[in-house]
Amino acid sequence: MAPIRLPVSTFDFRAIRSEFDLREAFFDDAMAEAAAPVDRYAAERDDRTDLALVTIDPPGSMDLDQAVHIERVASGFVVHYAIADVGALVAPGGALDAETRERGQTYYLPDESVPLHPRVLSEGSASLLPNETRAAALWRIELDSNGEAVAWTVSRALVKSVARLDYAGVQADFDAGTPHPSIAALAEFGALRAQAAVLRGSIDITLPEQEVVRDGDSWRIELQGRTDVDAWNAEVSLLTGMCAARIMLDARVGLLRTLPPASEDALATLRTTADTLGIEWPAGASAGAVLAGLPRDAPETLAMMTEATGLLRGADYAAFDGELPPVTEHAGIGAPYAHVTAPLRRLSDRYATEVCLAVVGDTEIPVWARTALPDLPAVMRSSDSTASKVDRACIDLTEATVLAGRVGEEFGALVLRGADGKRDAEVFLDDPIVIGKCTGEPPEGEKVTVRLTVADTDSRRIQFGYESP
Repeated sequence: MAPIRLPVSTFDFRAIRSEFDLREAFFDDAMAEAAAPVDRYAAERDDRTDLALVTIDPPGSMDLDQAVHIERVASGFVVHYAIADVGALVAPGGALDAETRERGQTYYLPDESVPLHPRVLSEGSASLLPNETRAAALWRIELDSNGEAVAWTVSRALVKSVARLDYAGVQADFDAGTPHPSIAALAEFGALRAQAAVLRGSIDITLPEQEVVRDGDSWRIELQGRTDVDAWNAEVSLLTGMCAARIMLDARVGLLRTLPPASEDALATLRTTADTLGIEWPAGASAGAVLAGLPRDAPETLAMMTEATGLLRGADYAAFDGELPPVTEHAGIGAPYAHVTAPLRRLSDRYATEVCLAVVGDTEIPVWARTALPDLPAVMRSSDSTASKVDRACIDLTEATVLAGRVGEEFGALVLRGADGKRDAEVFLDDPIVIGKCTGEPPEGEKVTVRLTVADTDSRRIQFGYESP
């Protein structure tokens, strides 16, 4: 059945912007700085425009933070990863610096994003657009034949992307056996890194993610498709973040993204869910290994993955200078990790990258970066919370609008999570694509029939009910 499309006029995402006080416009002095950025490190850059880097992003993206080149060599792999050098273009203590520290990150709504930086910078002079020479922090990471990093460095460079690619197109090229030469080794690299992740005890949770998509003069809600290329490309970013964390920990100064180990209660609950769903949990196997071995599209997998989100609670940021923080690892990744690969869209990356550049270059960390570190965790916690709420509000509004006028109708649904006395069950509908709360006690992991009981666009709330046959 074709996805439900609703006229653009049916929605008003402006109300959500107002509710969360999201302001797209920048003050004039910040705009002036963004329109005429000065590369403060121009004289220090190596010319690496010889590298045939490519970007991989969603179609239409213009704020391109990263460009990649992967080479298969006799000893393993050499990865070059260029990251937009935002720290060199935003004047410390200036008007633009102040505004970005208030915003924290880019917020994405279906009709328009609310950017961290003015678009003239984030989609123009700083973006790694194809065939444009750009300032970058260029990572070079050597890996052995098992895909394990053995050496890494980062330096300021001039780079030039040779192609702007998108995930679906790259996947099609790999499927056809004709990948771009700059990333021909991506599949082998990605598979090895995924295997290494399981051995580290990482936890990769793949859930159906809803997205509101514009289609001409209408909207539709669909699931975000995740290709193999998505996973392979994510491994490049994760690898870089792990190397960055190691640099900062060795120097005892920096900013980490952390996650404490899963609680015994969360692990016990997941084991119980596995038993209920008939999923084997071999003796000694980690939760990550069990999840990685599940068939991607099975109903039991979606139910298991939904319950597994309980393992990843408590994500935070840890700034340190001298004394290491109590938690240094990211349990979901199975290693120390730092955000450094998306500085156009996330504030923390600018500062962590600056620390890494200084440590590797054996120079003093700039005062503006070092003194800001203690304040960044609070800024990022707040902006992460807002981003999550904005995303949820947009989806909730779309779901309620799609289902308005259909209260009382029955729908086929998959039970992602059963009721447990503290919370209602959660069900997934594939027509229309909706994830909602459900009263009653529908059996976890099974397909059932539910009745829509609430669809209120004002409160952005939907609810279903289940009655045992």
